[in-house]
Amino acid sequence: MSFSNADTGSKPADPYKEKNIDEPTLKEKVEDLSDFVSACKFGMMTTRDGKSGALVSRCMALAAKESGGIDLIFHTNTESGKTHDIESDHHINIAFLNGSGEWASISGTPNIVTDRETVKKYYSPALKTWLGDLGDGKHNGGPEDPRIGVIRVEANTATYAVSSKNFVGRAAEVAQGVVTGKAPGVNKLRELSQEEITRWRSSSAIVQ
Repeated sequence: MSFSNADTGSKPADPYKEKNIDEPTLKEKVEDLSDFVSACKFGMMTTRDGKSGALVSRCMALAAKESGGIDLIFHTNTESGKTHDIESDHHINIAFLNGSGEWASISGTPNIVTDRETVKKYYSPALKTWLGDLGDGKHNGGPEDPRIGVIRVEANTATYAVSSKNFVGRAAEVAQGVVTGKAPGVNKLRELSQEEITRWRSSSAIVQ
């Protein structure tokens, strides 16, 4: 089912999307998304609370990327609320936004990884700041601390928008839109389907 409150006939009901949708090569779509995510560094991770069903978001620092830049890696305290959420509902969204209004939304499937080889691979000494040293010789924020895990987010779909013009160009387009009633062409609005991401992940595995 879908919601609709208007009938625009043969004219696009969403002229902004019609004007800004961009379909470059799969390589360009993935690489530009990957570069944008890296530049943002911090994203909002949204999960569903296992008890209330409410959506919950928290800021997370990107630790690394896999599969040619499409899958995301985050550190986590395994005893935190987000790991409980993931255990009860394997749906997740990561959203990124910069100061220019460019954004990305990645929906995927999360996996909580606790094997020490993976944890050590992505470990950062900065994690000690967030987990602390409990003074028992085990829970010290080091790479062997069992509280430290990794959330691997395998992307399913993604939508993002990056600017196609500089600030002056965007302002001019918006001003023109106010006068003419025509949607401004200010962004490269791109979508990655599950089929495209699967294809990219497969090709990346072959290269690796």
